[in-house]
Amino acid sequence: MDQPRAAARLRVLLGQLGRRSAGAVIAHPTSGAVPPAGFHPQQFQYTRDNSVLTLEQRQFYEDNGFLVIKKLVSDADIECFRNEFERICRKEVEPMRLVVMRDVTIAKSEYVPSEKMITKVQDFQEDEELFRYCTLPEVLKYVECFTGPNIMAMHTMLINKPPDSGKKTSCHPLHQDLHYFPFRPSNNIVCAWTAMEHIDRNNGCLAVLPGTHKSSLKPHHYPQWEEGVNGIFHGIEDDDENNDQVHLVVEKGDTVFFHPLLIHGSGRNKTQGFQKVCMNSTAFSKDEWVRNKNVKIYKHLKDLWLLSKLAFSLVYLPGNTFVYVMLFKLLSVRIRVTSGFQPY
Repeated sequence: MDQPRAAARLRVLLGQLGRRSAGAVIAHPTSGAVPPAGFHPQQFQYTRDNSVLTLEQRQFYEDNGFLVIKKLVSDADIECFRNEFERICRKEVEPMRLVVMRDVTIAKSEYVPSEKMITKVQDFQEDEELFRYCTLPEVLKYVECFTGPNIMAMHTMLINKPPDSGKKTSCHPLHQDLHYFPFRPSNNIVCAWTAMEHIDRNNGCLAVLPGTHKSSLKPHHYPQWEEGVNGIFHGIEDDDENNDQVHLVVEKGDTVFFHPLLIHGSGRNKTQGFQKVCMNSTAFSKDEWVRNKNVKIYKHLKDLWLLSKLAFSLVYLPGNTFVYVMLFKLLSVRIRVTSGFQPY
């Protein structure tokens, strides 16, 4: 072989050795290892580059759509939130725009102001003590890993799951949170869910379908349960009871972060106690919103009655069969900036 041809083949070989093939497996260091100089981690679709999550945690969220951080919220803070919830139940405080809900099996004639009658308080952004949950630095530092630094609280709840009546009414059917949100993109939204006590399958823990955050938004409806279902407790239409649910057993202060497309729900509370969790769905700055062209529409009169208490406009479309509710007005009432610059 002459020298010019040998040199040309050598250049081709060296070029091939220096080029990563499309199917190459890339090894990453564990959380205890120090990455070598010039190391560049793989691209993640569902988390942003940060110094808080390990590569293993980012990969777990990438694959499964949820992540559990143990003992994130202190016992002292949780007791403050519990005390404020009890004050609301006793009507010692009545924050503006707060929606107070009770179980569908509790008759109006049985209603008395107490913790045992209230199953959820929703949109607590006007309650200074409860809203402090949304601004806890230890929570926000993780939220930022999913949304970026300009964080806004979009939807707040404290759930007080009652003992089940035997008719499944304490269950929350499997659903996707994005069903309720008229803004996008979904990858910049995350829910923070904090246990206020030990929660397991006995008192109705969170159940998730890992990896379903990679699917599209599914049609939702009211499940046909014997005693009915609580207001706006929609579930996916193609719910398969034999699906591979993972039940998240958590301790007081543990916090689950999950993607709004992750299919999740909760089981029956088989105890005589009330199971409590704090929840906050957060998103990026309003300046980055993309409004969904397929605006979320509520077709159930029960939903209209519940949501009409939140003071936003009803829109009647010509020739319609149902009353349609536009949710964009509602967002301006709910939204609160929790970190980053003021978007308005």
